[in-house]
Amino acid sequence: MPTRRQVLEKWWLLPVGATVGVFGYMGYYASRVTFGKEKPGAPAFVAGTAVRVAALSDLGREWAQQEFTYDRRPCLVMHLPAATSGSLNVGGQHYAAFSRTCTHLGCTVNLVKDPEVLAFSFSYRPPDGEPKLGCPCHFSVFDPLQAGEAVFGKARAPLPRVRLEVRGAALWATGIEAAPAVGT
Repeated sequence: MPTRRQVLEKWWLLPVGATVGVFGYMGYYASRVTFGKEKPGAPAFVAGTAVRVAALSDLGREWAQQEFTYDRRPCLVMHLPAATSGSLNVGGQHYAAFSRTCTHLGCTVNLVKDPEVLAFSFSYRPPDGEPKLGCPCHFSVFDPLQAGEAVFGKARAPLPRVRLEVRGAALWATGIEAAPAVGT
């Protein structure tokens, strides 16, 4: 049995070990959040009931947006300046739709058009100056021009994409990607 003096001589190991453990975990978490982001692959839509999303005339200019609900999830359709994986090309115009449920903890993301708001509020300055989808809860940022990829913050998975079809002069949602497990 160690004496009291022997125990007190080794007492310093507890705070040092705890400090090393905390900083080790922080390094692991930071590298996971920074370098462990999933890239969106080829669209894997799950077919669903067709829902009218918006008239093409409502999305007449780039970055015009319209909110809608699909498969009981809040979603957003946008007129993009360029094609992206999973987007729809109608007469040279590009449209994409995403679930608005953040893949970090399930808050609702919004389109942030002002790069200065992204820089000040989200601590993220977009290299291309284009609008991004931002989560106001934990400040994750998603890039609609990269198929909804999480480009900054705690979210690691991309936003689920919604399959769009054009019928007459309107856009219709006909499928959505499966939602990733929240908090992964």
